[in-house]
Amino acid sequence: MKKTILITGSTDGIGKLVALKLAKDGHEIYVHGRNADKLHTVISEIKMASNNDHVNGFLADFSDLEAVKNMAKQIHQDLSKLDILINNAGVYKSRVAKTRDGLDIRFVVNYLAPYLLTKEVMPLLKKGTSSRIINLSSAAQAPVSLEALAGKQSISEMEGYSQSKLALTMWSMYLAENERDLTVIPVNPGSLLNTNMVKEGWGFHRSSADKGRDILYDLAMAEKYGNASGKYFDNDSGRFNTIHPAGEDEAAIHALIKKTDELLR
Repeated sequence: MKKTILITGSTDGIGKLVALKLAKDGHEIYVHGRNADKLHTVISEIKMASNNDHVNGFLADFSDLEAVKNMAKQIHQDLSKLDILINNAGVYKSRVAKTRDGLDIRFVVNYLAPYLLTKEVMPLLKKGTSSRIINLSSAAQAPVSLEALAGKQSISEMEGYSQSKLALTMWSMYLAENERDLTVIPVNPGSLLNTNMVKEGWGFHRSSADKGRDILYDLAMAEKYGNASGKYFDNDSGRFNTIHPAGEDEAAIHALIKKTDELLR
C-alpha cells in the first residue's frame, strides 16, 4: 500500500537517503528544507533517481517557529492525509546560539519545531492508515532544564543538544500514551554517522549514514514495529533500549509538556 510520507530535514544526510529509498518504493514523498534552491534540487534528484514523480517539498527554517506554523498551513492545503511523519531535522553546531525569540537554537530545532509541527498536522495523521511518527533522538541525552528550555539559562552546545534530544524522547513517550491510534517511536539512528552535521560537530564519523537510513526505513514501514509505540529504539545496540533515567520520571514529563505548551502559545 502506497503511503504519504513527510520527512523533515531531508535535503541531505540520512533524511535525504531515506526519502530516496522510500521514493523508490513508489510512495508519495514530501521532503523539507530551509534553503529553496537546495530543496528544489533535491526534489529533482530524488524524482530522477527513483523514477517517481510523486515527490514534492516544503520550505521552512525550523529555528523560526512562525515558519513552522506557516509550513503546517501549507501541508494542510496540499495534503488530504499523512501516513508517516519522520521528524529528522536537527542541529548541533550553529553560527548563533539563540533564536530571535531568545531560545536556545538546539531546543527550538530539535524539539520545539517537531513538537509544534506534529501538533499542527495531527488531524492529517489521524486520517492516515496505520499512521506512524518517527522522532530522531540520540545516544546523547541529558536531564532537561526547564530554565534552559525557556531561554533563561545559558548552556553549552553539547548540553543543548543532549537536553533537546531527551526532551524529544520524553515527549514521544507522552504522545504515544495519549494518542493510542498512532505509533510513535523515538530512535537513536546511530552515533557519529557519516553526515554533514557530524562532520561539522565532531570532525569524524564511525558508521555509514546508510545505517541511519535503514533503521528509519524499517521503523516507518516494517509491520513488526507497528505495535512498538512508546518504545525507544537504540540503533547502536540494534534493539529497543532504556532512555536516560531522568526522562522516565512522570512528573518531569508532565512538567516538560506544560512548559512546552506555555512557550508555544
